[in-house]
Amino acid sequence: MRQRLPTLDYVERRARRRIPRFAFDFLEGGTGDDVGLARNRAALDAVELVPRFGAPLPVQTKVELFGVEYAAPIGISPVGVDGIVWPGATKLFAAAARDARIPYIAGTLATASIEEVAKIAGPCAWFQLYGLPADDHSVTFDLMKRADAVGVRVLVATLDAPVRSKRPRDLRNGLVVPFRANLDTVLDVASSLPWLFALMRAGTPAFRNMERYVESPPTLAKTAGFVQREIKGTFSWEAVKRLRDAWPGTLVVKGILHPADAAQAIAAGVDGILVSNHGGRQFDAAPAAIDMLPAIAATAGTRATILFDSGVRSGLDVARAVALGAHAVFAGRAFLLGLGALGTGGAHYVADLLLDELQVAMGQLGTPSLDALAQVLRRHTGVFNFA
Repeated sequence: MRQRLPTLDYVERRARRRIPRFAFDFLEGGTGDDVGLARNRAALDAVELVPRFGAPLPVQTKVELFGVEYAAPIGISPVGVDGIVWPGATKLFAAAARDARIPYIAGTLATASIEEVAKIAGPCAWFQLYGLPADDHSVTFDLMKRADAVGVRVLVATLDAPVRSKRPRDLRNGLVVPFRANLDTVLDVASSLPWLFALMRAGTPAFRNMERYVESPPTLAKTAGFVQREIKGTFSWEAVKRLRDAWPGTLVVKGILHPADAAQAIAAGVDGILVSNHGGRQFDAAPAAIDMLPAIAATAGTRATILFDSGVRSGLDVARAVALGAHAVFAGRAFLLGLGALGTGGAHYVADLLLDELQVAMGQLGTPSLDALAQVLRRHTGVFNFA
């Protein structure tokens, strides 16, 4: 398989052939004209790292995040309604994270509940939280309590989706909430037999975390309507402080792009900051996340754990982000592409692929440890200067 699918580009080509077009468009599409996606990719490719030779090998990739040791500074990002791309994706991500010993941030809108994810992934399970401000955030805080009750220790509050963005590919394909199939959809599914068989095994994707908050029986239409009405997708700084006061574990905020917001997060008491532009899926004019990373790491890196996602497609991208100040690096699309290409074992395959590529990059750079990688000489012409 490593000969047939040696990089994520090859994985992507295979996935395109195996999943419905609407699912591939959902995964690969951004907002507006997809400018944000292209900007993330171009900015990562522009980061240059200077090799040094004569260092001892092999390399060591283990990392401690919030008191837990993981095999590598690689994690799986949350993806809402991941089961559209591959039915059963959430549980497959949880299993891959457990087996690879990497963190998985299960989403509020994942297609398995946080209880199911925690049972599979154990200490590798983190939980991403969207804001549901109705009734003084009663559902928000109940979701948090549920995560705590099943042993999740890292809560990731998402800030970078304050309003819903227009995603043209999804609109063109009729992929709206609630989803309504049409003839094109049926033909699309019928021509994607691996995906159809996965759907028959896993069942129709649903918002499992939301089902207890709607009238019984919790049909897809009811939960989809609840999601549409209630999820606002962000938190005020005052709400972040309330989360901090109520959450007994580690609190991370996701979506920070400005060092002043990083300082606000520190003042609110967070333990970690995930630098992200939502994978280029929210706002086409936003800068590439990698270009904002150094300034945020300089502002908050001694007071919080710095995490990164957006546009990561290789172990070399992981090395670039670590070199620029990240303690760990997350990817979402990459792991979903793995499922699309290979089915059940696809997320495992991508985890192994990224780890192997990271080890190669560290070996080439002469950096036997992550601490050494963080000190590598780099040229980053796109870095945002806040001076």
